[in-house]
Amino acid sequence: MTAEKVTEDLSPSPNRLREQRGWYFYDWANSAFPTTVLTVFLGPYLTTIAETAAAGRPYVDVLWFDVRPSAYYSFVVGFSAVLQIFLMPVAGALADHTGRKREIMGLFAYLGAGATVCFWFLSGDRYLLGGALFVMASVSFSAAFVVYNSFLPEIAAPDERDRVSAMGWGFGYLGGGLLLAVHLGLFLYHDTFHVTEGDAVRLALASAGLWWGGFTVIPMLRLRNRRALAQGSESVGRAVTGTFRQLGRTIVELRRYPLSLAFLVAYLIYNDGVQTVISFSATYADKELGLGQTVRIGAILMVQFVAFGGALLLGRLAASYGAKRVVLAALVAWTGVVAVAYFLPKGAALPFFALGFAIAIVMGGTQALSRSLFSHVIPAGKEAEYYSLYEISDKGSTFLGSFTLGLALQLTDSYRLGIVSLVIFFVVGFVLLAAVNLPRAIRAAGNQLPERL
Repeated sequence: MTAEKVTEDLSPSPNRLREQRGWYFYDWANSAFPTTVLTVFLGPYLTTIAETAAAGRPYVDVLWFDVRPSAYYSFVVGFSAVLQIFLMPVAGALADHTGRKREIMGLFAYLGAGATVCFWFLSGDRYLLGGALFVMASVSFSAAFVVYNSFLPEIAAPDERDRVSAMGWGFGYLGGGLLLAVHLGLFLYHDTFHVTEGDAVRLALASAGLWWGGFTVIPMLRLRNRRALAQGSESVGRAVTGTFRQLGRTIVELRRYPLSLAFLVAYLIYNDGVQTVISFSATYADKELGLGQTVRIGAILMVQFVAFGGALLLGRLAASYGAKRVVLAALVAWTGVVAVAYFLPKGAALPFFALGFAIAIVMGGTQALSRSLFSHVIPAGKEAEYYSLYEISDKGSTFLGSFTLGLALQLTDSYRLGIVSLVIFFVVGFVLLAAVNLPRAIRAAGNQLPERL
């Protein structure tokens, strides 16, 4: 893909606006997974199933290892992240090599949605089934999101990417929040619907997969591929071989863009902290604070709708002060959030809601503005491959964070010590991001500087 082609594609037109609106709908569709599955239901539910399987014993067996039930979910998330480290760059290279981004995004989206629907079968002591389904769903989720993110430089000009990215995140929060409201009603009034509490949880998990798969139809119809293979088609074997060759070239070429790599390292570190806080907040509220499911779901529901405003607010602040400054300020706020979480009193819902409100304000903006900032430092034609590296620790795909928390739980069995250990990710991420010279990184990648960074 040439720079001239990108410029032509980004000229104002109804088709470009139609693509942007279709692009927003994938955030609307897939947000059911991080909201309903990751943030609210699966962590506490899978932990409870592991505790049931333990039957009073301190450990459960996981591939010949003894694992505490309280640590099982965090280690499953970490194992999933390890797989993504290897598989997402391949998915990104395949999308760039073949040019069939739309089809590849759809393939992974429907694999993930199908695995999520199968959470309906998660009951009794089937903790291993739950872990396997989670790995399949989360890996597919992130692989699809790699390709989804790579559309951003193709459908938005440099000066509008902060707005488009923030709108996508905000739209996702609305979609996830609306579905979660339905799940809250189902859970609270499960007796009225003649289902048990466990069945209500399984219905919520499975319907998140149906929501994800159903609304994915919209971006599949509106997004379009910019580039296809010159040959028109090639065998599967040649496509896979070409994909690995291209991935190898991209990894070698990273040395030509050290500032892009520096930004990526900073993002991976602070986003590990963000995603670990998001993924384990419901488990922390349940197992450490002793808050009921109704309080936890209500807080997360509040976060979804406040986060919509927060994403748009930080997007507007970025237009005035620059996206980098806004992200740095948000990292300071995240450090404060984690520190305060350590001191939250048991059984007190109001402080938990207040902390959730603070998280909501900075959560969407941190992610949306990081995504748009990274789009500026990617060489043309390498979008999906670079976003595969970017996506390794995004939206529930944590590595260092989840293993840090899991190790703290394994050694101390204390959620408070686990959560406070995450401060280091925000501090180190802040320092590394502040040191990156973004204008120089953008010029080195051969891209146009936006009006404000």
